[in-house]
Amino acid sequence: MFNTTESHKADFHKTNFRKVMHVCLSSGWGGLEMYPARIIPELTRQGWEVHGLALEGSLVADSLRRAGIEPLTMSSRTRALLSVTSILSYLKAHDIRVLHCHKSSDLRLGALLVTLNSRLRLFFTDHMGVTRPKRDLYHRWAYGRVTRLFSISETTRQRNLAAFPLPSERIERLYLGIDTASYDTPLGPQEHEAFRAELGIPEGAVAIGLPGRITPGKGQRVFIDALVRLADIPSSQRWHALVIGGLTAEQGSHADLVAELRQRVAKAGLEQQVTFTGFRNDLPHCLNVLDIVCVPSRNEAFGLTVIEAMAASRPVIGANSGAIAELVNPTFGRLVDPDDANGWAHAMLELIQDANLRCQMGRAGQQQVARDFTQQRHVARLVEAYTEALLMP
Repeated sequence: MFNTTESHKADFHKTNFRKVMHVCLSSGWGGLEMYPARIIPELTRQGWEVHGLALEGSLVADSLRRAGIEPLTMSSRTRALLSVTSILSYLKAHDIRVLHCHKSSDLRLGALLVTLNSRLRLFFTDHMGVTRPKRDLYHRWAYGRVTRLFSISETTRQRNLAAFPLPSERIERLYLGIDTASYDTPLGPQEHEAFRAELGIPEGAVAIGLPGRITPGKGQRVFIDALVRLADIPSSQRWHALVIGGLTAEQGSHADLVAELRQRVAKAGLEQQVTFTGFRNDLPHCLNVLDIVCVPSRNEAFGLTVIEAMAASRPVIGANSGAIAELVNPTFGRLVDPDDANGWAHAMLELIQDANLRCQMGRAGQQQVARDFTQQRHVARLVEAYTEALLMP
């Protein structure tokens, strides 16, 4: 907790400083880029006015508009640095004193703004999980301007403590949250069956799904290898598997890997049991019609899909590496080595054959998310940290 004085507290409460600018100068599209727009509704509900800084024509800028704000935009990161004076003027005109960056490359701009205006408070969320030390002169300058660094899991926090030139008290674990209402409202019986049929799931089959971008780190190879082994194990229960994710580079996936996976499925004669759905913008509905969700990602910094599946009351089989091991325990699902296709096949088989166990795990996971991983809980801590920083002398 930051030290404050009564005069600073009085000044804060007399003035409306509950304003924040989220900075995300990225042309990509993933969990990091989606984050600012995801939390805007809850930030607004908790009394904060949100502003954004994004690249012109980016999906980030579009998402901020859909969330209800018109962002300040720049043609490039270089242009943003050259426009530091106009950005400072914008911040002053709107009485914004909190900046929150989401890409490490944006900290250059954030640190420069704080250097030029010491009243600003700078926050940074490490969404990716740093992989190498950042203690050279530049990083000591940039991170030295950061008021608080948020790590999205304990795994990420331990990496951050080792890599960043910050004291431990300025690096805080803050798990991500979700809007649970989007996931815990199941489809009606007729809609449920119609949606399953649309996805290619045969009537009466246990549906096993792996949602996510089709890239080497997400574990689709071990998933397909496990299905090949699963097909060789006698079982009285039919199953059907879905690989849920874009099939092209434009949709964020590796086209070569998609082709490789399709070939593996065809070679094993599983084309009738495995569906590649392509990109879906209705993931909550997809999760609601699955029976088992697999997340074999080798090195997740958090594992948003895990808590989304749990919120949808679905048991999860996850990789026992990275941050997923923090989220999944035997009450909610199973953990398997990300390279052990045989282990994945047997974990799937256990859940395929036991509908009661799937229901018990699903209910327990949903309760855990409601306790610890809601958007409301996440944002409440976020704004508490913002407020503490603004009360600093």
